[in-house]
Formats: sequence, structure tokens, C-alpha cells
Amino acid sequence: MIDLNIDNLRNKVHNYNSVFENTIKYREVWKDSLKEQIIRDVRELSEEVKLKLEIETTDTFHNLETIICSLGNVKSGIYEMVEPDIEKHLIRFNGSLVYQQLYNGKVLVMINYPIIESYMEPRPPKTIAIYRPEEIKTPFILRHLETLVSEITAWEDYDDDETVLPSRIGFNHTPNMDLSQTATHENQEDK
Repeated sequence: MIDLNIDNLRNKVHNYNSVFENTIKYREVWKDSLKEQIIRDVRELSEEVKLKLEIETTDTFHNLETIICSLGNVKSGIYEMVEPDIEKHLIRFNGSLVYQQLYNGKVLVMINYPIIESYMEPRPPKTIAIYRPEEIKTPFILRHLETLVSEITAWEDYDDDETVLPSRIGFNHTPNMDLSQTATHENQEDK
């Protein structure tokens, strides 16, 4: 065999094996404790603040399980008059917080926005983060619930009259300055 330095390949193989072992470990943690911890924490926190959530799990695919914390479905208040005395109500899905086990054992946390059937296209989900199982602790779950409520509140209160806040605030920053002016302004200050 030709005399080659295979240290780089050896390191890559070691890294691959380590990542593969983590996938197996992460899946075990989900099954042994994390799934129930998330459900328990979400249930306890939402009950404490009287947030009505329906928690359901899907396990169609082993190691790709999902916990869906839904704000439920209701009549949207919008309906079509089919005949003079028949109303066809549009259903509103109120949004949800989702913990999705990924193929590599990590956990994707995301928010599904509300949608009114037959009225609007769904807004793409908002990814909060992807976590290794050991990173998901009760304070994180509390923040996920806070983010859910904030995002759904903003969706509910949507209008096009909202004031756009300046992207930079502080000394020597003009609030309505566009980025090209800001870059020029900063370059002049550096000289």
C-alpha cells in the first residue's frame, strides 16, 4: 500500500461513529424519559396559567414520534349561507406547539400558526430550535409556551398599521435611516 497519511480519514470515521452512537442514545432518552417529561411539564405549566391545551402524541413511525400541544379547533365565527336557514361554518385550528423527534434523535420544537379552513393558506411553521434531548429542561418548555402564546397573540392581533420599529436603537443612530445610509454613516464615524 502507498504510504499515505490517513489521520484525517481516521478522525472523520471516529466523528461519524460518535454521531451515530448519539442518535441511538438520543432515541433511548426520548423513549425512557423525555417524552413523558415534556408532556408532564407542558400539562403542569398550562394548568398553572389556565391555558387550555390538548396534548396528543403520534407514534405512527417508531423513533419519529411527535407531541402536539394544540390550542384546539373551534367555529371560526365565519360561515357561508348555503340556504336561507343553513349556515356552513368554517373551522379554525387555533395553532399548536410541536415537539418532533427527528431521524437523528434530536428534537425539533416548532409552532404551527392558526388557520381558518377554506379561507387562507397556512403560514409556514415557526421553528423555535432543534435540541439534543439533554438540553430540554422545564425552563425551556416554559419559554416555548411563552413563545407559542406570543406568536398566536400576534397572529390574532394582525393588522397592517403596525409601526415598524427601527432595527438599531442607541446613541448616534437615526431611527428611520435605511441600511445604506447607516453603513455610510458608520464608515464616516470610523475615520
